[in-house]
Amino acid sequence: MTVSRMRVAAGLGRYLLLALFAALFCFPFYWMLVVSLSKPSDVFTFTPHLWPEWQFRNYLQVWQSADWLRLLANTLLTTGGRVALVLLTSVLGGYAFAAMRFWGKSVVFALVLAVYMVPTEVTLVPNFITLSHLGWLDTYQVQFVPLGASVFGIFLMRQYFMSLPPDLWEAAQLDGCSHLRYLALVAAPLARPALVTVGLLQFIEGWNAFLWPLIMTSTEKIQPLQVALAAFSFVDSTQPVLLAAGAFMTTAPILIVFFFAQRQLVGGIATTGLRG
Repeated sequence: MTVSRMRVAAGLGRYLLLALFAALFCFPFYWMLVVSLSKPSDVFTFTPHLWPEWQFRNYLQVWQSADWLRLLANTLLTTGGRVALVLLTSVLGGYAFAAMRFWGKSVVFALVLAVYMVPTEVTLVPNFITLSHLGWLDTYQVQFVPLGASVFGIFLMRQYFMSLPPDLWEAAQLDGCSHLRYLALVAAPLARPALVTVGLLQFIEGWNAFLWPLIMTSTEKIQPLQVALAAFSFVDSTQPVLLAAGAFMTTAPILIVFFFAQRQLVGGIATTGLRG
């Protein structure tokens, strides 16, 4: 076998292995779609059906069981606010740690990274007490303002800003640019891959948020999709086709967003660099 044929065979083997892993990870979503379009009596059969039976009335029944448009609006509002705040704080914090000099910068950055190691469950009770005293419980802002900063976002933006050539800042100084103007006109536009990565990750986290809004809100008028879906699962726990339809309805948008933005996500992380 020639060298070229060996390379072709190795390439085909890699693609085949990747295809198998992709099918393995995609199968749960496909199975959720199959169950959501099946008849209730066929779900409990011994031989599972691997092809949808196209029972679209399951989705119609789920759609009529809750005010999904209101839930979608609540989720978009809280998720959008969270993404905007995290992008703002990540850009400002990352640039400060990357390009500005101030006393105790290394210590402060180490403390910021240490916050990443604290489990969210540990801070739930003190956060609940604090927000209760502020009168923020059962509001929209309680679902995204306290989550408006991300340690990972600050770290990622810091790494990206540190990879920019120092000549850009020196040239900006000659033109009379301040740090804030340089950040807005030069550094932030060049950091678009990292910004897209942070925004996408925060969008996914905000869309899938469950524990925080469940604890901080108690009225259905302002709760997001995931909390409503959990309540719906308790009501219709004996109807797996309806549960699967509701789960697929809430999961499909995030899958679409991730499908179109995955290249930006991988590219943003790959081009960030690991400079200390």
